[in-house]
Amino acid sequence: MRILLVEDEPAVVSVISRGLTESGYEVSVAPDGLLGLDMARNNNFGLIIMDVMLPGKNGIEVCRQLRADQVQTPILMLTALGTTENVVIGLDSGADDYLTKPFKFQELEARIRSLLRRRSTTPLNGKDNNNVLRMADLELDTDTKQASRKGRIMTLTATEYRLLEYLLRNPRKVLSRVEILEHVWGIDFNMSTKVVDVYVNYLRKKINKDSGPELIQTVVGHGYMLKETLADENSY
Repeated sequence: MRILLVEDEPAVVSVISRGLTESGYEVSVAPDGLLGLDMARNNNFGLIIMDVMLPGKNGIEVCRQLRADQVQTPILMLTALGTTENVVIGLDSGADDYLTKPFKFQELEARIRSLLRRRSTTPLNGKDNNNVLRMADLELDTDTKQASRKGRIMTLTATEYRLLEYLLRNPRKVLSRVEILEHVWGIDFNMSTKVVDVYVNYLRKKINKDSGPELIQTVVGHGYMLKETLADENSY
């Protein structure tokens, strides 16, 4: 497995490169965002580990550019900024996971394994036996990664897509915030459950724009549930 490490701190580069090499990974290093962007575009890496604060072009900008270029390689962001707001910004840029410095190398390895497991469960040909998921007038095509409601196409970030897919695969079931974190961000993802609330709100705004009744229901004290809402039904 080839991993691209985009990091400008020599001490961090040394620890991560040595540890991953000993674990059997092949590690390439880019010391700034511009070189990291070029290497990610022109090489076939299995995973990208990228710091947020980089010379030349920061990690957020690099991540957004890679996703705009349709580079779908899993990206793990590293940063000293661990607030919910900063985590959301990193994930919104297209990152798949977010690890706050300082961290233990064992935690980094756990995140890598989680991302690689998540990737391995995606069919290589992009096909799925159940390629269109539906709830009422909401649809998600897992082939094209396109969501729509009443024919209106919605543009989703990678995280929003995974959240909607998880909800649609578990209709009419109460899902706790912890369950959502484990399945959408990976079982080793360690962050505040507030991030779930933030992304549910993002998704609601996109789903409900000019499109009728609420489908993502809040179950107070428990979590969230995707279900049809009858006109005379009381909300949770």
